[in-house]
Parts: sequence; C-alpha cells; structure tokens
Amino acid sequence: MTDPINSPSNPHIKNILRLQANSRDRHSQNIFVIEGYREISRAMVSGIVIKELYVCRELDRQARSEELSAKDRGMQVLEVGKAAFARIAYREGSDGLIALAVPRNLKLNELKLSLNPLILILESVEKPGNLGAIMRTADAAGIDAVIVCDPLTDIYNPNAIRSGVGCIFTCQVVTCSSEEAIDWLKKLKIRVYAAALTDKAIIYHQMDFRGPTAIVMGTEATGLSREWLVSSDAQIIIPMKGIADSMNVSTSAAVLVFEAVRQREQGRGNF
Repeated sequence: MTDPINSPSNPHIKNILRLQANSRDRHSQNIFVIEGYREISRAMVSGIVIKELYVCRELDRQARSEELSAKDRGMQVLEVGKAAFARIAYREGSDGLIALAVPRNLKLNELKLSLNPLILILESVEKPGNLGAIMRTADAAGIDAVIVCDPLTDIYNPNAIRSGVGCIFTCQVVTCSSEEAIDWLKKLKIRVYAAALTDKAIIYHQMDFRGPTAIVMGTEATGLSREWLVSSDAQIIIPMKGIADSMNVSTSAAVLVFEAVRQREQGRGNF
C-alpha cells in the first residue's frame, strides 16, 4: 500500500469528486464510483472489475478492506486519511470504503434470457433514486433483464447505486434507444405491455403475464412516448381509488412485476 492520502486537494480525491458529480467524466474515463462494503462486495461477486479501493482505516472498523483486497489481489488499495475521506464520502455514516470500478456495458444481443423471459423496460428514466429502487425490485423478483431506453440519468450514478443497494450489479442491465429495444422484442416475439393512462388500458391483473413478457414503464411526468404505445401488444393500468391518478414509477413497477411473478408461479389470477 502507498503512503496515506491526507490532503483533500490530492489529485485522486479531486478525480473521485468529478466522477461522482459528472456522467461525462464517468463515460470518458470508463470508470464509476461505488461506496460501501455491501455495494462493493456485490459488484465483485457479480464480476465487476475494481480498479482501485480507497480505505479510511479509522472508519473501516471491521477491517472489511482486508476481506475485499484478499478477494482481488489485482486492485490497487490506497489509504486515505479521515479529513480527505470526508471530502469523497457520499453518505452519512460511511464505512470508509470507496472503489473505482469499470462499468459493464451489456448489449441487447448479449443478454442471457430464460426460455420464458420477464423483462422490465424503463423509458427516459430521470431520477437516479427511482432507478435504484426499481433495480431492487428487479433483483427481488428475479426477472431476466432491465432495459433502460433513452435514459436521462446514468445507470452508474452514485444515487442509483446507493438506492439500489448494489442491485445494479446483480441484474442484467442494458441501455439503448426505444427503437432498438422494440425491434429486438419483435424479433424474439416477446409480448409488450405498456403501463399507460389511456382509454385502451386494461386493469393489470386481467392480463396474462405467463408467457415471454416485457413490461414498459414511462416517466411520472409525461408517461410513455407514442412509439411505445403504438408498438405495444396491450396497455395496462393500475386502478386508483383515491384522488391521485398515478404512483411513483418504482412503486408501480413493483406492483406490475410481482403480479407477473405471481401469475407465473400460481396461475393466471382473476380474469
């Protein structure tokens, strides 16, 4: 290990701050930031390459850095003093571990699907927190893949990683255009159900999710584009009984995905 980094103006510290704040830096360097033992360990188990591990010994009270470095002798471990680490710590109560990792940029044709795939598609997702929450749902439900179309946020945004507790690493995730995703789904003959508040929409639990299915979610503000509405096999809706006409997209995604899982495990449900 090299000498500890004690200056908050150290070039390593400055670069981590740039990577945390700016997706352009993450893309140009092909590097992103992971904070926390749980997230870093999940990334490693999922095959994400860790280039550098920054450790604050005063905060790493359980010596988790030694456990991580033992799993990957190839990564560089750099010790950081408490004052310098405070500059790059992204969360309160940090455990003193931050890693720089190489993103896994999967393509549609690289996805490994089951014989009866269940896929979640997000169009123009804006909020990293919502993306992270949806990744937790995807992991919990064991779906085949998440496809992020025309994204307005970087899937490796630190907030997405944190709110998803590292599930961005445990799921297959692809970013692409809506046009590419629609063509791919058609070629594989996967049914497309678009969540949309339209006159044609059918209550979600009246649909059959048992076959190869893609559930498409749009933004809370504008919903899905016409491209997805026209290309879908059906439009589905979660009925609202209160004054609200919609729910948070991550909550809606969880409702729809777990209905699909329920049908696949127990039958078609109420029709």
